[in-house]
Amino acid sequence: MKGKTMNARKRNKTTAAINRREFIKISAGVGLMVGSGTVRTMPTAAKETSRPNILLIVTDQQHIDTISAGGCPHTQTPAMDRLARSGVTFRNSYSTNPVCSPARSSIFTGRMSTETGVYINGKRIRPDIPNIGQWLSGNTDYETFYAGKWHIPRTHPIQIEGFRVLTTGIGGHGILGDTSTSRACENYLRNRSGSRPFFMVAAFLQPHDICEWLRLNTFASGRIPYDHLKGALPELPDNFQYGSSEPGYLKRTRETRDPAVGKWDALQWRYYLWSYYRHVEMVDGEIGRILQALDDRGYGKNTLIVLTSDHGEGLARHQNVRKSLPYDEVARVPLIISWPDHTLQNKMDGSSLVSGVDIVPTVCDYAGVLPPKNMRGRSLRPLLEGKTVSPQPYVVSEMLGDRARMIRTERYKYVSYRDDPVDMLFDMLDDPGETKNIAGEPSHQAAVEKHRGMLIEWEKQLDVVPNLPGANAWWRKS
Repeated sequence: MKGKTMNARKRNKTTAAINRREFIKISAGVGLMVGSGTVRTMPTAAKETSRPNILLIVTDQQHIDTISAGGCPHTQTPAMDRLARSGVTFRNSYSTNPVCSPARSSIFTGRMSTETGVYINGKRIRPDIPNIGQWLSGNTDYETFYAGKWHIPRTHPIQIEGFRVLTTGIGGHGILGDTSTSRACENYLRNRSGSRPFFMVAAFLQPHDICEWLRLNTFASGRIPYDHLKGALPELPDNFQYGSSEPGYLKRTRETRDPAVGKWDALQWRYYLWSYYRHVEMVDGEIGRILQALDDRGYGKNTLIVLTSDHGEGLARHQNVRKSLPYDEVARVPLIISWPDHTLQNKMDGSSLVSGVDIVPTVCDYAGVLPPKNMRGRSLRPLLEGKTVSPQPYVVSEMLGDRARMIRTERYKYVSYRDDPVDMLFDMLDDPGETKNIAGEPSHQAAVEKHRGMLIEWEKQLDVVPNLPGANAWWRKS
Protein backbone atom coordinates (compact mmCIF):
# COMPACT_ATOMS: atom_id res chain seq x y z
CA MET A 1 0.00 0.00 0.00
CA LYS A 2 2.83 2.36 0.89
CA GLY A 3 4.55 1.71 -2.47
CA LYS A 4 1.36 2.42 -4.38
CA THR A 5 0.89 5.71 -2.51
CA MET A 6 4.44 6.83 -3.33
CA ASN A 7 3.97 5.95 -7.01
CA ALA A 8 0.71 7.90 -7.11
CA ARG A 9 2.46 10.93 -5.64
CA LYS A 10 5.19 10.67 -8.28
CA ARG A 11 2.57 10.48 -11.04
CA ASN A 12 0.72 13.53 -9.66
CA LYS A 13 3.94 15.56 -9.51
CA THR A 14 4.88 14.54 -13.04
CA THR A 15 1.43 15.41 -14.37
CA ALA A 16 1.49 18.81 -12.67
CA ALA A 17 4.95 19.56 -14.09
CA ILE A 18 3.88 18.64 -17.61
CA ASN A 19 0.76 20.81 -17.40
CA ARG A 20 2.80 23.75 -16.18
CA ARG A 21 5.21 23.41 -19.10
CA GLU A 22 2.26 23.27 -21.49
CA PHE A 23 0.74 26.32 -19.87
CA ILE A 24 3.96 28.31 -20.24
CA LYS A 25 3.87 27.59 -23.96
CA ILE A 26 0.27 28.75 -24.17
CA SER A 27 0.83 31.97 -22.24
CA ALA A 28 3.87 32.82 -24.38
CA GLY A 29 1.50 34.06 -27.06
CA VAL A 30 1.26 31.16 -29.49
CA GLY A 31 -2.52 31.36 -29.41
CA LEU A 32 -3.21 27.71 -28.59
CA MET A 33 -6.45 26.78 -26.91
CA VAL A 34 -6.16 25.57 -23.33
CA GLY A 35 -7.37 21.99 -22.93
CA SER A 36 -10.44 21.09 -20.96
CA GLY A 37 -8.38 19.80 -18.04
CA THR A 38 -7.61 22.30 -15.32
CA VAL A 39 -4.52 22.28 -13.13
CA ARG A 40 -5.53 22.79 -9.52
CA THR A 41 -2.66 23.84 -7.31
CA MET A 42 -2.81 24.54 -3.60
CA PRO A 43 -3.98 28.08 -2.81
CA THR A 44 -1.17 30.52 -2.12
CA ALA A 45 -1.87 33.80 -0.39
CA ALA A 46 -1.20 36.74 -2.70
CA LYS A 47 0.93 39.55 -1.37
CA GLU A 48 -1.07 42.69 -0.58
CA THR A 49 0.29 45.69 -2.49
CA SER A 50 -0.74 49.30 -2.96
CA ARG A 51 -1.32 48.62 -6.65
CA PRO A 52 -3.90 45.96 -7.33
CA ASN A 53 -3.95 43.25 -9.91
CA ILE A 54 -6.47 44.30 -12.54
CA LEU A 55 -8.96 42.07 -14.35
CA LEU A 56 -10.94 43.57 -17.23
CA ILE A 57 -13.91 41.43 -18.28
CA VAL A 58 -15.59 42.34 -21.57
CA THR A 59 -18.78 40.65 -22.67
CA ASP A 60 -20.23 41.05 -26.14
CA GLN A 61 -23.64 42.57 -26.91
CA GLN A 62 -24.95 42.55 -23.34
CA HIS A 63 -28.04 44.60 -22.52
CA ILE A 64 -27.56 46.60 -19.34
CA ASP A 65 -30.69 45.20 -17.65
CA THR A 66 -29.71 41.51 -17.71
CA ILE A 67 -28.08 41.14 -14.29
CA SER A 68 -30.06 39.68 -11.44
CA ALA A 69 -28.53 42.01 -8.85
CA GLY A 70 -29.56 44.94 -11.04
CA GLY A 71 -33.20 43.88 -10.84
CA CYS A 72 -33.56 41.52 -13.79
CA PRO A 73 -36.10 38.84 -12.82
CA HIS A 74 -35.34 36.65 -15.84
CA THR A 75 -31.70 35.70 -15.20
CA GLN A 76 -29.60 33.98 -12.60
CA THR A 77 -26.18 35.65 -12.69
CA PRO A 78 -24.33 34.82 -9.44
CA ALA A 79 -20.91 35.88 -10.74
CA MET A 80 -22.01 39.30 -11.94
CA ASP A 81 -24.20 39.66 -8.85
CA ARG A 82 -21.14 39.13 -6.70
CA LEU A 83 -19.29 41.94 -8.47
CA ALA A 84 -22.27 44.24 -8.09
CA ARG A 85 -22.51 43.54 -4.35
CA SER A 86 -18.81 44.19 -3.81
CA GLY A 87 -18.49 47.27 -6.01
CA VAL A 88 -20.15 50.10 -7.92
CA THR A 89 -22.66 49.64 -10.74
CA PHE A 90 -22.99 52.57 -13.14
CA ARG A 91 -26.48 52.77 -14.56
CA ASN A 92 -25.72 55.54 -17.06
CA SER A 93 -22.80 53.82 -18.75
CA TYR A 94 -22.67 54.32 -22.52
CA SER A 95 -20.86 52.70 -25.40
CA THR A 96 -18.76 55.15 -27.40
CA ASN A 97 -20.01 53.46 -30.56
CA PRO A 98 -22.59 50.64 -30.33
CA VAL A 99 -20.76 48.28 -32.71
CA CYS A 100 -18.16 45.64 -31.77
CA SER A 101 -14.83 46.90 -33.14
CA PRO A 102 -15.34 50.66 -32.70
CA ALA A 103 -16.49 50.25 -29.09
CA ARG A 104 -13.57 47.96 -28.27
CA SER A 105 -11.07 50.39 -29.74
CA SER A 106 -12.33 52.98 -27.24
CA ILE A 107 -12.33 50.57 -24.29
CA PHE A 108 -8.68 49.70 -24.92
CA THR A 109 -7.37 53.18 -25.80
CA GLY A 110 -9.52 55.79 -24.04
CA ARG A 111 -10.15 57.54 -27.36
CA MET A 112 -13.21 57.91 -29.56
CA SER A 113 -13.63 55.55 -32.50
CA THR A 114 -13.23 58.35 -35.07
CA GLU A 115 -9.81 58.99 -33.52
CA THR A 116 -8.64 55.39 -33.28
CA GLY A 117 -9.57 54.85 -36.92
CA VAL A 118 -11.87 51.96 -35.97
CA TYR A 119 -15.08 53.79 -36.85
CA ILE A 120 -16.53 50.65 -38.44
CA ASN A 121 -15.77 46.94 -38.07
CA GLY A 122 -12.69 45.64 -39.84
CA LYS A 123 -10.38 48.58 -39.10
CA ARG A 124 -7.12 48.60 -37.12
CA ILE A 125 -6.18 51.00 -34.32
CA ARG A 126 -3.90 53.69 -35.74
CA PRO A 127 -0.29 53.00 -34.75
CA ASP A 128 0.35 56.24 -32.85
CA ILE A 129 -2.40 55.46 -30.29
CA PRO A 130 -1.29 52.84 -27.73
CA ASN A 131 -3.67 50.26 -26.33
CA ILE A 132 -3.75 49.75 -22.58
CA GLY A 133 -1.60 46.62 -22.80
CA GLN A 134 1.16 48.51 -24.60
CA TRP A 135 0.91 51.38 -22.14
CA LEU A 136 1.11 49.29 -18.98
CA SER A 137 3.78 46.91 -20.25
CA GLY A 138 5.90 49.83 -21.45
CA ASN A 139 5.51 52.11 -18.42
CA THR A 140 4.94 49.79 -15.43
CA ASP A 141 5.99 46.36 -14.20
CA TYR A 142 2.51 44.92 -14.80
CA GLU A 143 2.35 41.59 -16.57
CA THR A 144 -0.25 41.96 -19.32
CA PHE A 145 -2.29 39.02 -20.60
CA TYR A 146 -5.18 38.68 -23.03
CA ALA A 147 -7.67 35.88 -23.56
CA GLY A 148 -10.61 35.74 -25.95
CA LYS A 149 -12.07 38.02 -28.60
CA TRP A 150 -10.01 40.97 -29.85
CA HIS A 151 -11.74 42.03 -33.11
CA ILE A 152 -9.52 45.05 -33.80
CA PRO A 153 -9.46 44.13 -36.60
CA ARG A 154 -9.39 40.32 -36.51
CA THR A 155 -11.57 38.30 -34.18
CA HIS A 156 -8.96 35.75 -33.17
CA PRO A 157 -5.38 37.03 -33.50
CA ILE A 158 -2.44 34.99 -32.29
CA GLN A 159 -0.57 38.15 -31.32
CA ILE A 160 -1.81 41.39 -29.79
CA GLU A 161 0.69 44.21 -29.29
CA GLY A 162 1.29 44.83 -25.60
CA PHE A 163 -0.16 41.50 -24.45
CA ARG A 164 0.81 37.89 -24.11
CA VAL A 165 -2.09 35.99 -25.64
CA LEU A 166 -3.31 33.11 -23.50
CA THR A 167 -5.91 31.85 -25.95
CA THR A 168 -8.26 33.10 -28.61
CA GLY A 169 -11.97 32.73 -29.22
CA ILE A 170 -13.10 29.95 -31.55
CA GLY A 171 -15.03 30.55 -34.73
CA GLY A 172 -16.79 33.65 -33.45
CA HIS A 173 -19.20 31.65 -31.31
CA GLY A 174 -19.33 31.95 -27.53
CA ILE A 175 -20.74 28.47 -27.07
CA LEU A 176 -17.41 27.21 -28.49
CA GLY A 177 -14.88 29.83 -27.47
CA ASP A 178 -15.87 31.21 -24.08
CA THR A 179 -14.95 28.11 -22.11
CA SER A 180 -11.45 28.14 -23.61
CA THR A 181 -11.17 31.80 -22.61
CA SER A 182 -12.20 31.24 -18.99
CA ARG A 183 -10.04 28.12 -18.64
CA ALA A 184 -7.01 29.92 -20.05
CA CYS A 185 -7.44 32.67 -17.47
CA GLU A 186 -8.04 30.11 -14.73
CA ASN A 187 -4.94 28.10 -15.61
CA TYR A 188 -2.81 31.23 -15.66
CA LEU A 189 -4.06 32.29 -12.24
CA ARG A 190 -3.63 28.86 -10.68
CA ASN A 191 -0.08 28.44 -12.00
CA ARG A 192 1.49 31.90 -11.95
CA SER A 193 4.37 32.78 -9.68
CA GLY A 194 6.25 35.95 -8.86
CA SER A 195 5.31 39.18 -7.18
CA ARG A 196 4.62 41.44 -10.16
CA PRO A 197 1.02 42.64 -10.48
CA PHE A 198 -0.95 41.47 -13.48
CA PHE A 199 -3.38 43.10 -15.88
CA MET A 200 -5.58 40.47 -17.50
CA VAL A 201 -8.30 40.85 -20.11
CA ALA A 202 -10.98 38.17 -20.40
CA ALA A 203 -12.96 39.01 -23.53
CA PHE A 204 -15.99 36.79 -24.00
CA LEU A 205 -18.21 36.27 -27.04
CA GLN A 206 -21.51 35.78 -25.28
CA PRO A 207 -24.28 36.85 -25.40
CA HIS A 208 -23.38 37.74 -29.01
CA ASP A 209 -24.48 34.23 -30.06
CA ILE A 210 -27.99 35.68 -30.08
CA CYS A 211 -27.12 36.84 -33.61
CA GLU A 212 -26.82 33.24 -34.73
CA TRP A 213 -30.02 32.41 -32.86
CA LEU A 214 -31.78 35.18 -34.76
CA ARG A 215 -30.58 33.88 -38.10
CA LEU A 216 -31.78 30.39 -37.27
CA ASN A 217 -35.16 31.60 -36.05
CA THR A 218 -35.93 34.35 -38.54
CA PHE A 219 -38.55 32.29 -40.33
CA ALA A 220 -40.21 30.65 -37.34
CA SER A 221 -43.23 28.48 -37.89
CA GLY A 222 -45.42 30.50 -35.56
CA ARG A 223 -44.85 28.22 -32.59
CA ILE A 224 -41.99 27.75 -30.19
CA PRO A 225 -40.18 24.39 -30.02
CA TYR A 226 -40.80 23.92 -26.29
CA ASP A 227 -44.47 24.32 -25.45
CA HIS A 228 -43.86 23.97 -21.73
CA LEU A 229 -42.00 27.30 -21.75
CA LYS A 230 -45.04 29.37 -22.69
CA GLY A 231 -45.88 30.15 -19.08
CA ALA A 232 -42.28 31.17 -18.32
CA LEU A 233 -41.62 33.50 -21.25
CA PRO A 234 -40.91 37.16 -20.38
CA GLU A 235 -43.58 39.67 -21.27
CA LEU A 236 -42.95 42.20 -24.00
CA PRO A 237 -41.35 45.45 -22.73
CA ASP A 238 -43.39 48.58 -22.14
CA ASN A 239 -41.63 50.33 -25.03
CA PHE A 240 -42.14 47.50 -27.50
CA GLN A 241 -43.96 49.88 -29.86
CA TYR A 242 -42.03 52.57 -31.70
CA GLY A 243 -42.85 56.12 -32.68
CA SER A 244 -43.39 57.43 -36.20
CA SER A 245 -40.90 60.28 -35.85
CA GLU A 246 -37.59 58.54 -36.49
CA PRO A 247 -34.67 59.14 -38.86
CA GLY A 248 -34.94 57.05 -42.00
CA TYR A 249 -31.99 54.84 -41.08
CA LEU A 250 -33.75 53.55 -37.97
CA LYS A 251 -36.90 52.75 -39.91
CA ARG A 252 -35.00 50.93 -42.66
CA THR A 253 -32.96 48.98 -40.12
CA ARG A 254 -36.04 47.74 -38.33
CA GLU A 255 -37.75 46.74 -41.57
CA THR A 256 -34.81 44.64 -42.78
CA ARG A 257 -33.86 42.80 -39.61
CA ASP A 258 -34.90 39.28 -38.66
CA PRO A 259 -38.23 39.76 -36.85
CA ALA A 260 -39.69 42.01 -39.55
CA VAL A 261 -38.54 39.71 -42.34
CA GLY A 262 -39.90 36.67 -40.51
CA LYS A 263 -43.08 38.49 -39.47
CA TRP A 264 -42.83 37.45 -35.84
CA ASP A 265 -45.85 37.36 -33.61
CA ALA A 266 -45.79 38.24 -29.90
CA LEU A 267 -45.02 34.66 -28.84
CA GLN A 268 -41.90 34.54 -31.02
CA TRP A 269 -40.71 37.88 -29.65
CA ARG A 270 -41.10 36.55 -26.11
CA TYR A 271 -39.22 33.36 -26.96
CA TYR A 272 -36.37 35.49 -28.30
CA LEU A 273 -36.24 37.37 -25.00
CA TRP A 274 -36.12 34.10 -23.04
CA SER A 275 -33.35 32.77 -25.28
CA TYR A 276 -31.24 35.91 -24.96
CA TYR A 277 -31.30 35.68 -21.17
CA ARG A 278 -29.95 32.14 -21.41
CA HIS A 279 -26.99 33.41 -23.43
CA VAL A 280 -26.28 35.91 -20.64
CA GLU A 281 -26.32 33.10 -18.08
CA MET A 282 -23.78 31.17 -20.16
CA VAL A 283 -21.19 33.94 -19.95
CA ASP A 284 -21.90 34.45 -16.25
CA GLY A 285 -20.84 30.86 -15.63
CA GLU A 286 -17.51 31.45 -17.39
CA ILE A 287 -16.93 34.62 -15.37
CA GLY A 288 -17.60 32.63 -12.22
CA ARG A 289 -14.81 30.20 -13.13
CA ILE A 290 -12.28 33.06 -13.19
CA LEU A 291 -13.54 34.56 -9.93
CA GLN A 292 -13.19 31.18 -8.23
CA ALA A 293 -9.58 30.91 -9.40
CA LEU A 294 -8.86 34.38 -8.03
CA ASP A 295 -10.23 33.34 -4.65
CA ASP A 296 -8.45 30.00 -4.56
CA ARG A 297 -5.09 31.64 -5.18
CA GLY A 298 -5.68 34.46 -2.70
CA TYR A 299 -5.88 37.21 -5.31
CA GLY A 300 -9.52 38.11 -4.71
CA LYS A 301 -8.90 40.86 -2.17
CA ASN A 302 -6.15 42.53 -4.17
CA THR A 303 -7.69 42.55 -7.63
CA LEU A 304 -9.60 45.43 -9.17
CA ILE A 305 -12.26 43.95 -11.45
CA VAL A 306 -13.90 45.91 -14.26
CA LEU A 307 -16.87 44.33 -16.04
CA THR A 308 -18.33 45.95 -19.13
CA SER A 309 -19.61 45.22 -22.64
CA ASP A 310 -18.99 46.72 -26.06
CA HIS A 311 -22.65 47.47 -26.79
CA GLY A 312 -26.12 46.35 -25.82
CA GLU A 313 -28.87 44.42 -27.59
CA GLY A 314 -32.19 45.61 -29.03
CA LEU A 315 -34.08 43.16 -26.81
CA ALA A 316 -37.49 43.95 -28.36
CA ARG A 317 -37.40 47.57 -27.23
CA HIS A 318 -38.82 49.63 -30.10
CA GLN A 319 -39.16 46.25 -31.86
CA ASN A 320 -35.41 46.18 -32.40
CA VAL A 321 -32.80 43.46 -32.24
CA ARG A 322 -29.02 43.55 -32.58
CA LYS A 323 -26.90 46.73 -32.42
CA SER A 324 -25.80 50.01 -34.11
CA LEU A 325 -28.72 51.99 -32.66
CA PRO A 326 -28.88 55.15 -30.51
CA TYR A 327 -31.65 53.89 -28.22
CA ASP A 328 -30.60 53.03 -24.68
CA GLU A 329 -31.17 49.30 -25.12
CA VAL A 330 -28.13 49.29 -27.44
CA ALA A 331 -26.20 52.42 -26.45
CA ARG A 332 -26.05 51.71 -22.70
CA VAL A 333 -23.82 48.92 -21.43
CA PRO A 334 -23.11 47.28 -18.08
CA LEU A 335 -20.22 48.77 -16.11
CA ILE A 336 -19.39 47.32 -12.70
CA ILE A 337 -16.10 48.06 -10.93
CA SER A 338 -15.12 46.25 -7.76
CA TRP A 339 -12.12 46.06 -5.43
CA PRO A 340 -13.10 44.68 -2.00
CA ASP A 341 -12.38 47.08 0.90
CA HIS A 342 -11.25 49.79 -1.53
CA THR A 343 -14.33 50.70 -3.57
CA LEU A 344 -17.83 51.36 -2.34
CA GLN A 345 -19.84 48.18 -1.97
CA ASN A 346 -23.28 47.41 -3.38
CA LYS A 347 -23.48 50.94 -4.77
CA MET A 348 -25.92 51.65 -7.58
CA ASP A 349 -24.86 54.90 -9.26
CA GLY A 350 -27.84 56.18 -11.21
CA SER A 351 -26.64 59.72 -11.84
CA SER A 352 -23.05 59.73 -13.10
CA LEU A 353 -22.63 59.79 -16.88
CA VAL A 354 -19.76 57.49 -17.89
CA SER A 355 -18.59 55.72 -21.04
CA GLY A 356 -16.02 53.34 -22.49
CA VAL A 357 -13.37 56.06 -22.71
CA ASP A 358 -13.31 56.23 -18.89
CA ILE A 359 -11.88 52.72 -18.52
CA VAL A 360 -8.26 53.39 -19.55
CA PRO A 361 -7.87 56.46 -17.27
CA THR A 362 -9.37 54.46 -14.39
CA VAL A 363 -7.05 51.50 -14.92
CA CYS A 364 -4.03 53.81 -15.16
CA ASP A 365 -5.05 55.60 -11.97
CA TYR A 366 -5.10 52.36 -9.99
CA ALA A 367 -1.94 51.11 -11.71
CA GLY A 368 -0.08 54.20 -10.54
CA VAL A 369 0.78 55.58 -13.98
CA LEU A 370 -0.36 58.62 -15.93
CA PRO A 371 -2.64 57.69 -18.84
CA PRO A 372 -1.69 58.32 -22.47
CA LYS A 373 -2.23 61.86 -23.74
CA ASN A 374 -5.53 63.10 -25.14
CA MET A 375 -7.83 60.91 -23.05
CA ARG A 376 -11.48 61.64 -23.82
CA GLY A 377 -12.69 60.28 -20.49
CA ARG A 378 -11.57 60.53 -16.91
CA SER A 379 -10.70 58.24 -14.02
CA LEU A 380 -13.73 56.96 -12.14
CA ARG A 381 -11.67 56.30 -9.02
CA PRO A 382 -13.10 59.23 -7.02
CA LEU A 383 -16.64 57.99 -7.71
CA LEU A 384 -15.65 54.44 -6.80
CA GLU A 385 -14.27 55.59 -3.48
CA GLY A 386 -17.17 57.86 -2.57
CA LYS A 387 -15.45 61.19 -3.08
CA THR A 388 -17.24 64.32 -4.24
CA VAL A 389 -16.39 65.27 -7.82
CA SER A 390 -17.93 67.57 -10.37
CA PRO A 391 -20.35 65.66 -12.59
CA GLN A 392 -19.52 64.87 -16.19
CA PRO A 393 -21.88 67.15 -18.17
CA TYR A 394 -22.40 64.72 -21.05
CA VAL A 395 -21.23 61.61 -22.86
CA VAL A 396 -21.14 61.07 -26.62
CA SER A 397 -21.67 58.03 -28.83
CA GLU A 398 -20.64 57.91 -32.48
CA MET A 399 -22.42 55.77 -35.02
CA LEU A 400 -21.91 54.76 -38.64
CA GLY A 401 -18.59 56.53 -38.97
CA ASP A 402 -19.43 60.16 -39.64
CA ARG A 403 -23.18 59.76 -40.12
CA ALA A 404 -24.68 59.93 -36.64
CA ARG A 405 -24.01 61.23 -33.16
CA MET A 406 -25.75 60.83 -29.84
CA ILE A 407 -25.20 63.06 -26.81
CA ARG A 408 -26.63 62.29 -23.38
CA THR A 409 -26.85 64.98 -20.71
CA GLU A 410 -28.39 64.75 -17.27
CA ARG A 411 -31.92 65.20 -18.58
CA TYR A 412 -31.90 64.80 -22.35
CA LYS A 413 -30.65 62.57 -25.11
CA TYR A 414 -30.17 64.16 -28.51
CA VAL A 415 -29.58 62.14 -31.71
CA SER A 416 -28.66 63.54 -35.12
CA TYR A 417 -28.08 61.80 -38.44
CA ARG A 418 -26.04 63.97 -40.81
CA ASP A 419 -28.01 63.08 -43.93
CA ASP A 420 -31.47 63.09 -42.37
CA PRO A 421 -33.64 66.11 -41.45
CA VAL A 422 -35.25 64.28 -38.53
CA ASP A 423 -33.51 64.77 -35.19
CA MET A 424 -34.50 63.02 -31.98
CA LEU A 425 -34.68 64.48 -28.49
CA PHE A 426 -35.87 62.50 -25.48
CA ASP A 427 -36.54 63.67 -21.96
CA MET A 428 -34.78 60.84 -20.15
CA LEU A 429 -36.23 61.78 -16.76
CA ASP A 430 -39.87 61.80 -17.83
CA ASP A 431 -39.54 59.30 -20.68
CA PRO A 432 -36.72 56.79 -19.92
CA GLY A 433 -38.16 54.36 -22.47
CA GLU A 434 -37.62 56.91 -25.27
CA THR A 435 -41.17 56.62 -26.53
CA LYS A 436 -41.78 60.27 -27.49
CA ASN A 437 -39.49 62.26 -29.76
CA ILE A 438 -39.89 65.89 -28.72
CA ALA A 439 -37.28 67.38 -31.07
CA GLY A 440 -39.94 68.83 -33.35
CA GLU A 441 -41.87 70.62 -30.60
CA PRO A 442 -41.35 74.41 -30.53
CA SER A 443 -40.98 74.38 -26.74
CA HIS A 444 -37.87 72.20 -27.01
CA GLN A 445 -36.02 73.97 -29.84
CA ALA A 446 -33.66 75.63 -27.38
CA ALA A 447 -32.68 72.21 -25.99
CA VAL A 448 -32.13 70.89 -29.53
CA GLU A 449 -29.85 73.80 -30.43
CA LYS A 450 -27.96 73.55 -27.14
CA HIS A 451 -27.20 69.85 -27.62
CA ARG A 452 -26.28 70.29 -31.26
CA GLY A 453 -23.87 73.02 -30.19
CA MET A 454 -22.29 70.77 -27.57
CA LEU A 455 -21.73 68.10 -30.21
CA ILE A 456 -20.06 70.61 -32.54
CA GLU A 457 -17.70 71.70 -29.76
CA TRP A 458 -17.01 68.05 -28.89
CA GLU A 459 -16.06 67.28 -32.49
CA LYS A 460 -13.61 70.20 -32.58
CA GLN A 461 -11.41 68.70 -29.84
CA LEU A 462 -11.07 65.29 -31.49
CA ASP A 463 -8.02 64.20 -33.48
CA VAL A 464 -10.13 62.52 -36.15
CA VAL A 465 -8.40 60.20 -38.63
CA PRO A 466 -7.95 61.99 -41.97
CA ASN A 467 -9.57 59.23 -44.02
CA LEU A 468 -12.92 59.42 -42.20
CA PRO A 469 -15.59 60.16 -44.84
CA GLY A 470 -17.31 63.49 -44.20
CA ALA A 471 -15.32 64.16 -41.02
CA ASN A 472 -16.51 67.12 -38.95
CA ALA A 473 -19.54 67.55 -41.20
CA TRP A 474 -22.19 65.40 -39.58
CA TRP A 475 -24.36 68.34 -38.47
CA ARG A 476 -24.75 69.84 -41.96
CA LYS A 477 -28.38 69.11 -42.64
CA SER A 478 -29.55 68.66 -46.21
